[in-house]
Amino acid sequence: MNLRLAETKDIKQLIRMRWDFTIEYDESKRIQSFADFEKECQSFLENAIESDQWFIWIAEENGKVVSHIYIELIQKVPRPGKVTYPFAYMTNVYTVPEYRNMGVGSKILKTINKWIKENHYEFVIVWPSDESINYYKKNGYVHCTEPMEYFPS
Repeated sequence: MNLRLAETKDIKQLIRMRWDFTIEYDESKRIQSFADFEKECQSFLENAIESDQWFIWIAEENGKVVSHIYIELIQKVPRPGKVTYPFAYMTNVYTVPEYRNMGVGSKILKTINKWIKENHYEFVIVWPSDESINYYKKNGYVHCTEPMEYFPS
């Protein structure tokens, strides 16, 4: 199992995984146009992989991406008397079904946790599904109070 940051050669697989991830949890999305989604996602991934804002960690086996975690760095406004480091927003955590419950996701998460610490990022925030809470807890994450949201109408 190879753990690494995604490269442009991984984009097609990442697009398919994002589609599959969405359909797995919401079958109603299957009626959407894959071609339209593919075009939008391709553009996003090309920009993300080339940026210093997004880091897409993958687990790969024999050239196949089997798991991924997306990290976006959020810059903070500097504060006097304190060195300011960004925090990380974790999203799109997914492992293909045949590789689940084999420790693959935990291996990526441990790699990310080490990377977070080495780069002095202040903290990681993730909104877990009910099913994934124990996955995060066993990897050192703590459940916190929900943030507030605003939805413009």
